[in-house]
Amino acid sequence: MSTAPAKTQTEDFELAAPDAETLASLLVGQERPPRPSALSASFTFGWRAMLKIKHVPEQLFDVTAFPIMMVLMYTYLFGGALAGSTEAYIQFLLPGILVMSVVMITMYTGVSVNTDITKGVFDRFRTLPIWRPAPMVGYLLGDVLRYVLASAVMLAVGMIIGYRPDGGMPGVLAGVALLLVFSFAFSWIWTMFGLLLRTEKSVMGVSMMVIFPLTFLSNVFVDPKTMPGWLQAFVNNSPVTHVATAVRELMAGNWPATDIAWSLGWSALFVVVFGTVTMRLYNRK
Repeated sequence: MSTAPAKTQTEDFELAAPDAETLASLLVGQERPPRPSALSASFTFGWRAMLKIKHVPEQLFDVTAFPIMMVLMYTYLFGGALAGSTEAYIQFLLPGILVMSVVMITMYTGVSVNTDITKGVFDRFRTLPIWRPAPMVGYLLGDVLRYVLASAVMLAVGMIIGYRPDGGMPGVLAGVALLLVFSFAFSWIWTMFGLLLRTEKSVMGVSMMVIFPLTFLSNVFVDPKTMPGWLQAFVNNSPVTHVATAVRELMAGNWPATDIAWSLGWSALFVVVFGTVTMRLYNRK
């Protein structure tokens, strides 16, 4: 009969567990997965933004109900007074109100960024071995879907109430494409504010203070020729005016090279300036 003491559970674990050197060799021997490319990481974060829409569909109200309300309200309130009839006014108004509505909903990008910072999600993003701007670019790519949806809704409503683009489908697609490029670039302003400001409400407040003067002091609703000279100087050089004119002319079947160049130039400026500031704030956050 054996008198050897029974091994405890702790001793069994110590015998089974590998030592530090063995564990290190096992880890080193494993192949690490390849680091995702900048494009892959950006699209992954863009997909994340789209999944948030799937789980919280109420956030689509601003790209569905809001555009419909804007088109109907301005057409039937001001159409008769400004153009003599709603049918005549909708031809001028719809491309402009399309630009205004999409530009206004770009501010929700900054709100989303600020919300994730408040919840601590960004701390996790910063530890991942990915291209540093990927989370920001992903937000903007996800919001492009919102801009496309808002454009489709407004064009559908406009067609129902009498809008007829002389440029046909090619002109409409060209106008929407230019608007999407501008909106993507313009959204970098709000990512900066989302990182810079401390609360979601402050991001909304500052965004409205910037967006309202830019959109209403433009040629979205009326021709600037009816405005005072000092106001025309501002309106004619507003980025929203250049985009609205370019989209309006493209949908009418024309090729406004000057306004297209201005729109793309403004877009490049927004990306270079506010994209750079955004990434510096993100790296220091």
